[in-house]
Amino acid sequence: MLKYQEVAQQIETKIQTENLPQGTKLPSVSELVTEYQVSKNTILQTLKVLESRSVIYQVQGSGIFVRRRKRKGYITLLENQGFSGDLTYFDVVSKVINVTIVKATEEVANNLHCTLDDDVYLVKRVQSIRGQILCVEESYYKMSVVTFLNESIAEDSIFHYLEKALNIHIGFSDKYLSVHKTKGEISRYLELPEDSPVLLVEEIYYTNTGDPFDFAKNYYHYEHSQFFLQG
Repeated sequence: MLKYQEVAQQIETKIQTENLPQGTKLPSVSELVTEYQVSKNTILQTLKVLESRSVIYQVQGSGIFVRRRKRKGYITLLENQGFSGDLTYFDVVSKVINVTIVKATEEVANNLHCTLDDDVYLVKRVQSIRGQILCVEESYYKMSVVTFLNESIAEDSIFHYLEKALNIHIGFSDKYLSVHKTKGEISRYLELPEDSPVLLVEEIYYTNTGDPFDFAKNYYHYEHSQFFLQG
């Protein structure tokens, strides 16, 4: 994780921990530079991240202020840190179905900018919160970037492992949403009847240098998932 991302995480955690209401004025840029012992440029990058995540807003000539907090249990479509980063209030349980090495399909190759001959890690998991199934996840990781994965790692936060163990800096993501009906194993893993409604969120995650490394297909349980987006 880059320094400006670390500082952004610290400021957001502080806002949450202290339960700061909307409109609370935060320290100025120069005060933040002193408080976190970083450069002005780092703080400016930090503020861009916090604004993009709808944590703060800035008023020219007045200062930096806290935005309205999202409702607990809602998943923001702006998050780039996976499930554990988005649902910090809850114990997210990852039940690993399997972790295998497969050849990239045409769909995977197009999204990860690799070839059909390339091996990729395929991680299948069921994500649950509060004892309820949230979604079924199918994630494809490009092995030229993610050099090692196993079931033990997949039981926890994969993104945390990527940043801490493999020193992969996660930059940004693209998300595509569509509504379908459940079929086959997706129905079984979601514990829903065939042809139940399901929200499919396809996500492509990139490193901070713009290299796509994770193509994920998340099938959300229509009764247990709620989403949040601020403009």
